[in-house]
Amino acid sequence: MPKDINKSKFTEETKLKLDIFREFFREWFPVFLNNPFIDRIYIYDFFAGSGTDDSGVYGSPLILLDEVKKYCEKANSKPIVFSFNEKQKEKIEALKISVEDYFLKCFNANLCKENCKHKGDIVFSQKEFKEMFQETAQSDILCNDKFGKFILLDQYGFKEVDEQIFLKLINAPKTDFIFFISSSFISRFKNQDSVKKYFDTSLINFDENKPKECHRVITEYYKSFIPESKEYYLHPFTIQNGANYYGLIFGTNHTLGMEKFLKVCWRKDLLAGESNCNVNNDYDIGGLFYQENNTNKKMLTRESIKQKILSREIADNISGMKYSLKMGCLPKLFIDVVVELIGEKKIEIIGEFNKQASNIHKMDKYLFEVAK
Repeated sequence: MPKDINKSKFTEETKLKLDIFREFFREWFPVFLNNPFIDRIYIYDFFAGSGTDDSGVYGSPLILLDEVKKYCEKANSKPIVFSFNEKQKEKIEALKISVEDYFLKCFNANLCKENCKHKGDIVFSQKEFKEMFQETAQSDILCNDKFGKFILLDQYGFKEVDEQIFLKLINAPKTDFIFFISSSFISRFKNQDSVKKYFDTSLINFDENKPKECHRVITEYYKSFIPESKEYYLHPFTIQNGANYYGLIFGTNHTLGMEKFLKVCWRKDLLAGESNCNVNNDYDIGGLFYQENNTNKKMLTRESIKQKILSREIADNISGMKYSLKMGCLPKLFIDVVVELIGEKKIEIIGEFNKQASNIHKMDKYLFEVAK
């Protein structure tokens, strides 16, 4: 039986995970709220817990409600549905009380009116995850491209998000998701039937000398299920807790979703945008040899981009910035490489180039001419 994190104070690692949930949802929600092509917003927390730790620090359900509160008046513009699922009866009852208390505090502080729409429609359920997810997948919600969906899967352990669930998630339109997984447990027990039941471990190649990279390896395993013809983005964030490595995996079919998640990750990890444990063994921030623009992740990605431009594998700025996103770096890094190659007279731009512009969603396409 896994430790019940709601019956003690959240650890620093759990708080980091919750901070990432909060900061990405803060980026995500207004995009879908203001999108005129989105008719409804569905916010799912399939492993909701009881709402707080034992000292009252918000867990994921209250974090989601708290972020929507900032758009209290504007949230009247379209229906918003919160779906909180928790299979343990004790926890779901505690969650209902936590949510009721949360809104009571809002009303008492005159932050909300009695008919406040930011409260949305809140649906509580007490079901096994697979049952609840199957019901959601069979409804017309998950496949409806007029509905924006945010899905949070903060599972205990590793067994719930299997290949079948993953494929349904990546094929759902207008859907971004984050799930938690105990990667080091899979690495440690990969030859046990308890793991093989859920993972084809013949496709997972862990390096015992690089335990910090086990979550990256798990992310690559999931990436292998994405069809080559499908444009899709995944990004991991490794969380070390002692000798164990857990992690988040974020998925989106849109470059804007990936860019927003990467912004959050790079704020948390200035070295590589993907861990709390210096996954690439860079020089420490503030140390004598640390250089902000020359971390191992940035240098390797820059070199890869440079070679792909010069070999004509990347022939335009849009495909180049998408490649940067897939490598886990923000589009600005790609623009920096282009500026460098122009300065070295190795390429010329066909079209309008603005070296200050790195927003892939607002840029016109231009081409590269490689010097002979």
